Amino acid sequence: MDNKNNGKTVSSPDRLKLLITVVNRVKSEYYADLIQSYGVNVHYFISAEGTSKELMLDLIGLSDDRKSVILGVVQGEKAPLLLKDLDKKFRTIKNGRGIAFTVPLTSVIGVNTYRFLADKRETQRFL
Repeated sequence: MDNKNNGKTVSSPDRLKLLITVVNRVKSEYYADLIQSYGVNVHYFISAEGTSKELMLDLIGLSDDRKSVILGVVQGEKAPLLLKDLDKKFRTIKNGRGIAFTVPLTSVIGVNTYRFLADKRETQRFL
């Protein structure tokens, strides 16, 4: 939505979402590359281990309990496409199963921080 502000048009910022993806550790770089292709500038990797019983892991096809949690910030309008693409990869890549979901971010402090996280950095030229 556009607002008038001192004769200038100011558009409201796009919404951002925190993307949380849990995958097998050996596939984390593959998924990080896929996520980055959607304009996600920052990835945080957290090593994790599953706590389910071995029988349950075998039943759902997750025999390796060494996981990576990948955190990143994605533009709200790109999130559904990214989640759909991740879901497709989870179903088709051998040992590539995982989960992914987003959490809306309600505020970000600082215009430059927002621009960086939203992949909307503008180059400025100083004379």
